[in-house]
Amino acid sequence: MIASASATGVRRSVTYGTRTIAFTVLHTSRKTMEIAVHPDGEVVVTAPQDADAGVVDKKVKKRARWILKQIAYFGQFAPRTPARCYISGESHLYLGKHYRLTITTGPVNEVKLLRGRFYIICRDPASPELVKELLRQWYLAKATAQFSDSIDRCWPKFSGLSLPRPELAIRTMKKRWGSLTESGIIALNVELLKAPKACIDYVVVHELCHLKHYDHSPEFYQMLDAVMPDWEKVKHRLELSLA
Repeated sequence: MIASASATGVRRSVTYGTRTIAFTVLHTSRKTMEIAVHPDGEVVVTAPQDADAGVVDKKVKKRARWILKQIAYFGQFAPRTPARCYISGESHLYLGKHYRLTITTGPVNEVKLLRGRFYIICRDPASPELVKELLRQWYLAKATAQFSDSIDRCWPKFSGLSLPRPELAIRTMKKRWGSLTESGIIALNVELLKAPKACIDYVVVHELCHLKHYDHSPEFYQMLDAVMPDWEKVKHRLELSLA
């Protein structure tokens, strides 16, 4: 086992057969331990504050086959999405559909989605940096309405919880599609706006289930199955569409 400190947690590793599994341990106020494999292959263990390092290592070894399977699963998608250049003719996603960029000049900087294309109108010379920023602002502007609509669609399934409807926050997140804060705010990644509406609904339902079950316990998945029986297929579609 190897450990090192970082600004965001403790880096550790364990050996499983001929493989070395590196992971980050985040100590929080939660009572149970959770292991997550992110789409970039990073393994994160969220553990109670008093969790012993040996106990964490043992848990990781116990889940090693699953962890390696998840890393391999996400790895197959790695080459699919090339780096964006923000030039005319390049395609960009919105609600699961591809739209090609047409970059033109005009009196004001703006983005329009018309007839299956993104029209990027630039007052100044259309550098890739400017086009990227205009698209970023456009996505942010659309996110509130689309994500609010998703919560409108999903919230009635949770009305029996007798809890206040969570507020919405739009975030830029590198590791997650969404999260539920301790104060009951649903934070959704603006990048999720590029996925089909069904996939957005899946993330919203996932987070709403955390209102009742904060961790990923068997009870959490029982609730998720009841509310969205096909969630695994939708999750797979999300991973494929934004890979």
